[in-house]
Amino acid sequence: MAIDVRPAGRFEDVKAMVGPKRPDANVCWCLSYRIPSKQHLELHGTERGEMMKQLVAQDPPPGVLAYDGDEVVGWAAVHPRADTSFARNRKIPHVDDLDVWSVWCIRVRPGHRGSGISHHLLQGAVDFARSYGAPAIEGYPVDNQGHKVDLTMAYVGTRALFEGAGFTKAADTDSVINGFPRVLMRLNLR
Repeated sequence: MAIDVRPAGRFEDVKAMVGPKRPDANVCWCLSYRIPSKQHLELHGTERGEMMKQLVAQDPPPGVLAYDGDEVVGWAAVHPRADTSFARNRKIPHVDDLDVWSVWCIRVRPGHRGSGISHHLLQGAVDFARSYGAPAIEGYPVDNQGHKVDLTMAYVGTRALFEGAGFTKAADTDSVINGFPRVLMRLNLR
């Protein structure tokens, strides 16, 4: 399997990865960390999809997509931390004042999980941030110490996934997902 990771420039492919089956369903669309909480809560039904469509049209787009041939099989949200809710999040500390990028959501399509696509997505997110001049990139995965993470909460990734991509633990956080503490993992890009 040759996985190709590219910037998320096609809305239909982003929709296939993070959109709902019903267009009017109130799902995240991977916007909960990307836009201010108040704005996120005000969006309903198709408005979230429209917001994502606008973000996909921007430079940089809101993330990267993984493809197996022509089929989209994965998504990773990655963007400058300053333009995310992590800039103001009290539970996730700031290590320093660098204009770091954040990667906060990694999703692999059912039927393709367990084949290493999340590793390709994380590397693609790193390469994407580097191509925009990011000095460093951070992630906020769970430190599950090898225990199983509920699939609905696995989107943040695991410490082991980030360590495998060369990230190191930079700080503890006050955030917990699925009973596991989240850690701030960082990779310097310069």
